[in-house]
Amino acid sequence: MKDTSIQAFIQDLPKTELHLHIEGTFEPELMFKIAKRNNLSIPYADVDELKRAYSFNNLQEFLDIYYAGASVLIKEEDFYDLTWAYLTKVHEQNVKHVEIFFDPQTHTDRDVPFEFVMNGIYRALEDGEKQLGISFKLIMSFLRHLDEVSAFKTLEQALPYKDKIVAVGLDSSELGNPPSKFKNVFKMALEEGFLTVAHAGEEGPSEYIWEALDLLKVTRIDHGNRCLDDSKLIKRLAEEQMPLTLCPLSNLELKVIKDLKEYPLVKMMEYNLLVTINSDDPAYFGGYMNENFGGIAKALNLSKTQIAELAKNGFKASWLSDEKKESYLNEIESLLQNN
Repeated sequence: MKDTSIQAFIQDLPKTELHLHIEGTFEPELMFKIAKRNNLSIPYADVDELKRAYSFNNLQEFLDIYYAGASVLIKEEDFYDLTWAYLTKVHEQNVKHVEIFFDPQTHTDRDVPFEFVMNGIYRALEDGEKQLGISFKLIMSFLRHLDEVSAFKTLEQALPYKDKIVAVGLDSSELGNPPSKFKNVFKMALEEGFLTVAHAGEEGPSEYIWEALDLLKVTRIDHGNRCLDDSKLIKRLAEEQMPLTLCPLSNLELKVIKDLKEYPLVKMMEYNLLVTINSDDPAYFGGYMNENFGGIAKALNLSKTQIAELAKNGFKASWLSDEKKESYLNEIESLLQNN
């Protein structure tokens, strides 16, 4: 089957994105534009030099530049522009629903008011739903390299926005920061009615996935690659149909894998794991949803049936209503039958 045929099929598929950090969509051109607007400088001469810096050996090297880029976001309109740029991009790729992370501590620690961050992102999401037809849910993530006291403070700031934030998550430097470090703040979040998710088993061990399930009571595992180290965990994830939000190009760029051909996606599907494809931080990792689907499809020689299954999994794992899910699943099945 020709690549062009697969690429066209991927483009036509309705998709949902469940693992996306809005700060990780900060394209260099927009970064320079906002920096100039806010009379701030960034330590790169131009867009090309900044793009060349987007070469990482591990998660921490990426996070260092990620936080440096986010430092130019100050006003509500900055967060609006960042989010709107992402939505217009994925609209072109036929993404129909997004459930995105934002990291308030990255900004409140710089004295940017929580409401600036929240209002800018949310207004853009509302406009995206009205103008582009992209439905959405918003997930507030705690930074795991900070302490739980800081996470509690952030949760308190989020309480007035319970009608807008559906879940809390856990991201940033995984090694040495197990989910158990945040069990108390997640307990409070659950009591306040938030859903919970957590990054686990990307660089950290499979034990972190167990902790996320048992201590944080998550409804999704973000990444989760290392589940394959533990046969009991594989069995549990398959039985519970616990979604895993995989990010192929991110894992490649951060050296979690050396080559996309090594990516254990097919093995995970054979184990009946509910795996989904996502872009994570697409501005930094060389691709949005279609590039992730296309890259992994080519590397693993996936069939259209397998690609369609991955797209279906995205909707199954989402927090859309059953009725909406069914509608998208039927649309994907119809597209598959016609191809």
